[in-house]
Amino acid sequence: MERLVGRMEHKSKLDSYITSNYSEFVVVYGRRRVGKTFLIREYLKGKFDFQMTGLANADMNEQLINFHASIQKFSSEIVPFSDTWYKAFQQLINVLEKSTSKRKIIFIDELPWLDSPKSGFLSAFEHFWNDWASVRNDILLIVCGSATSWITNKLLNNKGGLHNRVTRRMSILPFTLKETEEYFNSKNIVFNRYQLVESYMIFGGIPYYLSLFEKGNSLAQNVDNLLFSPDAELKSEFKNLYASLFKNHENYEKVIEALAKKSIGITREEILAQTKLSDGGGFSKILQELEECKFIRKYNSFDKKTKDGLYQLTDFYSLFYFKFIQKNEYNDAHFWSNSIDSAQHRSWTGYAFEQVCFAHIDQIKQKLGISGIQTKIASWRSKTVDKGAQIDLLIDRKDQIINLCEIKYATEEFIIDKKYDLQLRNKAAAFRAESKTRKAIHYIMITTYGVKQNEYAGLIQSEIKMEDLF
Repeated sequence: MERLVGRMEHKSKLDSYITSNYSEFVVVYGRRRVGKTFLIREYLKGKFDFQMTGLANADMNEQLINFHASIQKFSSEIVPFSDTWYKAFQQLINVLEKSTSKRKIIFIDELPWLDSPKSGFLSAFEHFWNDWASVRNDILLIVCGSATSWITNKLLNNKGGLHNRVTRRMSILPFTLKETEEYFNSKNIVFNRYQLVESYMIFGGIPYYLSLFEKGNSLAQNVDNLLFSPDAELKSEFKNLYASLFKNHENYEKVIEALAKKSIGITREEILAQTKLSDGGGFSKILQELEECKFIRKYNSFDKKTKDGLYQLTDFYSLFYFKFIQKNEYNDAHFWSNSIDSAQHRSWTGYAFEQVCFAHIDQIKQKLGISGIQTKIASWRSKTVDKGAQIDLLIDRKDQIINLCEIKYATEEFIIDKKYDLQLRNKAAAFRAESKTRKAIHYIMITTYGVKQNEYAGLIQSEIKMEDLF
């Protein structure tokens, strides 16, 4: 049986909600497969005064039957079936009022599924919280769901009866590299850190994906089994991923596909041009929800304002899908094992490793000793002095230093030769000329195994190795 790995911050938050002197309404959200339900069930195991899970694609009557069956499990008396949500929540109140628990914990998983058309669910749920639970001080209501659009519109940004009623939000993110390592260790799956980084570049620390790895198989064998074999469990994951999260998911997928075509990111206007979607509030909502679920990120060029930001695809599985799965014309069940030394594989690793670094900015800042210093993360492209020169990760620091980060994925120590040294110096000169910054410019090398010390390594002020990201 799997144990709960990592999630220390979330565990601490749950502890504080349990001991709060007020009733708490907690919304737990995040992308599909990220481990929302597992976290709540495992950490609060045995403490629920009521828990249930909504049914996918079920009508009002089926949802009420399911809700009634769940109430019956927590009641010592026979509970009659209710044919409306208002009556059903009154029965839940009756059960909870008879509970002797000091803190009455309610967990409703996949809450959006309960809100079937014309069911009156949301108004009954609002009444339950506003008229009963919120006026007490002993209720901990936790709701969860992968349908991000519903969670955002009906709960977090509700304009009606639940406006500003959510007291706590818990965004569940993928595992970090360190948590990924802890997870594999807990399952006695042995990979070195180079292999762990590559697994992250494909699966992005999504607990469900990692749970499918088989002990004793190499990383390449696991990738083939999960993504390329005839019955690969995750081969069709992309089709289900966005459909489970978003209403009108096709438009979200169009945005994702547009972003997948350009690794450095594109502007809002470029996304609109590629997707042919209409500009307006609906499109803004798509970008906002994709960003909230951490599928994409918005970041700024060093010399641009927020409104001119670039959008970049950051979901590792989606990136891998468009690169290798969507049009896998080889039809090779051992595709990944057979392409380890290919040019296609090498070109992918460079970009994917950059994304791993972006996902671990906190670890990078910690290694640089600047965790407590305010920073702005940006990128830069030369427009005049050295066209084509670019810096994908730039850390603009309040302490009058700008870190220009060069990210290189290699199988051994990275060697800076005379040609590359000149490129770095020209790039730094172009950046200073165009940005007109007066801050000190420090070059940082982020590599897998570090930089080989030679006559050209002196330009580098600090280096960060793969190990430092854990």
